[in-house]
Amino acid sequence: MRIVAEYSFNGGKGAVRSKYPHLLKEVIESVAAVKADDHKTKSSKEKTMLGRMLFNPKSMNHALTSSFLTKGWERKKVPSVYSTKYYIKGYKPSETARGAFREMDFVKEKLGVEVQFGKYAFMVYNVCAKMTIFNKLRFIDTGIEVVPVKGFADQMSTGVSYFEQFVWDLEQRGISDIDIPVLILGIDR
Repeated sequence: MRIVAEYSFNGGKGAVRSKYPHLLKEVIESVAAVKADDHKTKSSKEKTMLGRMLFNPKSMNHALTSSFLTKGWERKKVPSVYSTKYYIKGYKPSETARGAFREMDFVKEKLGVEVQFGKYAFMVYNVCAKMTIFNKLRFIDTGIEVVPVKGFADQMSTGVSYFEQFVWDLEQRGISDIDIPVLILGIDR
């Protein structure tokens, strides 16, 4: 796969290039190491494209994970301990969440990387919530989000979001004082 687009959210491009040029090189190499055509293995069951061969996001995600892990990147998982102090007096929950956690795809030094081939809401969550949480916990100070461009997403199941839509929404949203610098990378096959 190849990187074909970049968007600098909250100064992300400058922050990544100045603090982590060596890690940006590893991200580029990790993406380039995955041959997208090897992952065109999903036969569509959707009515609008029945039987059409599509790129398999799970398979591509697995290949990217292998590529990052061989370069020493690590997954970072933190437990989510949910408070019960906000329940209305007298309410007794049947059970509390056990084993809940939040996980960042890849972390090295203080750079966090998320790869997203899923629904739009996950892209926004990664940049506007998860990365700020991991920053507050002092695991990262800068992020990279890797997402497909529209032409690539169109060759996956319906509902996979894409770079252009994501960038438009981030630009319309604006930047908040809690946002960290994030470089959004658009990839294609």
